[in-house]
Amino acid sequence: MPLFVLPRSLAVPCRAAWLACSVLLLAGCASLQGATQQLATLGGAITPYRMDVQQGNVVVREQVQALQPGMPRQQVQAILGTPLVTSLFHGDRWDYVFTFQRQGQPLQRRVVSVFFDGERLARVQADGELPSEQEFVASLQVRRPQGPPAPLQASDEQLRAASSGRGAALPEPPAQDRAAPAASYPPLEAR
Repeated sequence: MPLFVLPRSLAVPCRAAWLACSVLLLAGCASLQGATQQLATLGGAITPYRMDVQQGNVVVREQVQALQPGMPRQQVQAILGTPLVTSLFHGDRWDYVFTFQRQGQPLQRRVVSVFFDGERLARVQADGELPSEQEFVASLQVRRPQGPPAPLQASDEQLRAASSGRGAALPEPPAQDRAAPAASYPPLEAR
């Protein structure tokens, strides 16, 4: 038996009002998507970890400078690596595409196209200035803290503080409790 019973005259309008409120509340959830994201990250102060995503071939300035017109395909592949994109329709073109996405930074995208005349290198085309190897490595290490490295040895005071918090060392188990290794093992397959 229900605890509260509405008169029949109010039941239909109450159900309609309840349905209207439910629809409005659910519709409001979609419009508050940005607000809920801000609330979930505490105003952007806490953000979820997004790992760095690197895809494709890294081609640096020194590699492109090592290429000479007239080189065979095998030599170009030895310098640049296997191309990311080879087309059946453009057999004389190899594309080396590189993308790097890091949280909080714009997407880096580089494309280097290598064109052949038959089996020989004709020309190389890059979509902008390529970084040197040192510049590329330095761009990957932007998160590392600058300054002197942390000491790898603990002082006597730090050792005493750590040992006092642990308590006494556990005694070694008696020799008879340790399982002795088997002298011989049974064969894996029946002969």
